[in-house]
Amino acid sequence: MTTQAYYLPKSVDEAVGLLAEHGPSLLVMAGGTIAMPLINDGISFPERVMGLRRAGLDSISRSNGHHAIGATVTLSRMLTWDEIPLLQKAAHNVGGWAIRNMATVGGNLFAPPPSGDFAVALLALDAQVVLTSAAGQRVVPLNDFYTGFMTTVVQPGELVSEIRVPVPAGQTAYLKFARRETNTPSIVTVAALITLDGQRVSDARLALNGVGPHPFRARRAESRLIGSVLDEAAIAHAGELAAEASDPMDDAVASAWYRRKMIPVMVRRALAQIVAKEASDGI
Repeated sequence: MTTQAYYLPKSVDEAVGLLAEHGPSLLVMAGGTIAMPLINDGISFPERVMGLRRAGLDSISRSNGHHAIGATVTLSRMLTWDEIPLLQKAAHNVGGWAIRNMATVGGNLFAPPPSGDFAVALLALDAQVVLTSAAGQRVVPLNDFYTGFMTTVVQPGELVSEIRVPVPAGQTAYLKFARRETNTPSIVTVAALITLDGQRVSDARLALNGVGPHPFRARRAESRLIGSVLDEAAIAHAGELAAEASDPMDDAVASAWYRRKMIPVMVRRALAQIVAKEASDGI
């Protein structure tokens, strides 16, 4: 079956109206970096396709203590947006220029593992996802967005319209371990945000990618860090707890065994970066 129709709505209202009209037969596509390879390889045969490039979802704004990033903002644009350096670093680690020029912030939320290296940074920043339908909007914490392998809370008739990111406080770190520095699938990616109150951690967010069915927060590792001095013992224990929380897979990139072994190493390196930043800022 070939595609019968292609829609290019000029507004969000028009887009959700088309979703309501056509239902599951309508494939929603932004940059196309996930969908087009499946279509070109004859794996996916959508009856109808809707592109979101002209739907007005490509703006970035700030209000009420958070940044609102439109779902179709490209990753190449995020490279030039310096409000949150963690997101700049994450965008740099997704594909090459050809991919980043097409790939979008919203689309990366749906990237199959071990992809999703922008989403893992959003998780560490405690981002929220705005889902829009003909019935209105609902806001979902990104931590609750994923329900399993390639499954999310998005309901029929809903589309991701915006990602809200609180203005971060504290120090951040982002490390991707792969066969090459960029333009390659992740073996382990770590995104961290640590806030200190004096010498002790008052808030900790530790997100991982490449070692589970989707990007996730290592909650027990975060709890171990909160209230602790960010010393070698606390960092080592947090790395062990993060490894225990993972569910890595075997693939052509790396074995599950190797991914699990590298988690404590990458967590330690990420947190060591934050310790070094704190020490530098204190000089």
